Amino acid sequence: MADPKPSPSIRILTVTVSDSRKRETDESGKTLDRELTSAGFEVIRHVIVKDEPEFIRDLVRLTANGNEADAIILTGGTGITPRDNTYEALEEVFQKRIVGFGEAFRRISYDEIGPHAILSRATAGVYNECVVFSLPGSTNAVVIGVKLIIPVLRHAVDLASGRSTHTLMNAASLPR
Repeated sequence: MADPKPSPSIRILTVTVSDSRKRETDESGKTLDRELTSAGFEVIRHVIVKDEPEFIRDLVRLTANGNEADAIILTGGTGITPRDNTYEALEEVFQKRIVGFGEAFRRISYDEIGPHAILSRATAGVYNECVVFSLPGSTNAVVIGVKLIIPVLRHAVDLASGRSTHTLMNAASLPR
């Protein structure tokens, strides 16, 4: 019997949303790339984009419309300061929302940092068959976020692209 066809690699664009970080000072971006690569995913590139809604929207749309990546994972701009615009930018782009991601992220963050977790506006959704996750900008938030993203990413990409249907997951394999 022949080996089953190997699953295609998941192509991920990682993005740091920041007005001040540079690649050498972007610890959250480096952590995100390292965690995803260690889990076997293909980070096609990492970019730093200013926290301007039109820049964020354009990046997501151009990446998805050009079929450059299967997923985009952003870090930064999810807080409630006047300069935090990532959430609003993505909400304008999403065709479907993955509301459970933000809920789960805040629940796990609450265990780690307490009530301040409710101030996070981590979110996720789909645009043109591309799955998009948005995490807060701290390194700790990236570590928490990838614990949620890694186990579901392949299935989410398959669902968003119409290559798969819903399957039951073993609850024991999910992070606690």
